[in-house]
Amino acid sequence: MIKVSDTAKIKAVQLMTEDGFDPQQDYIRVGVKSGGCSGLEYVLKFDKEKTDADQLFEDNGVKILVDKKSILYLAGTILEFSGGLNGKGFIFQNPNASRTCGCGESFSL
Repeated sequence: MIKVSDTAKIKAVQLMTEDGFDPQQDYIRVGVKSGGCSGLEYVLKFDKEKTDADQLFEDNGVKILVDKKSILYLAGTILEFSGGLNGKGFIFQNPNASRTCGCGESFSL
């Protein structure tokens, strides 16, 4: 359901390790919440705990948790990482988004 590019995997493993997480057993939690200039914004953080409200996906050796409310918004999304001139960070390539803001951190359906 959610794919992870090679570049995003490398950066995620690096950042998880630096923050005291174990990329082999801990998770990247992604979700959607109200806000941002386009109405919805992405949320990404590292987590050690999986709850009953989470759906677990694994791609490219990365474990991703998505809360059940966010699954429909994120179906088919590819997690990328950019280190370019426009800013560094994780980028969500979301086929469900009809409009995104300039920074790429928020979207609308």
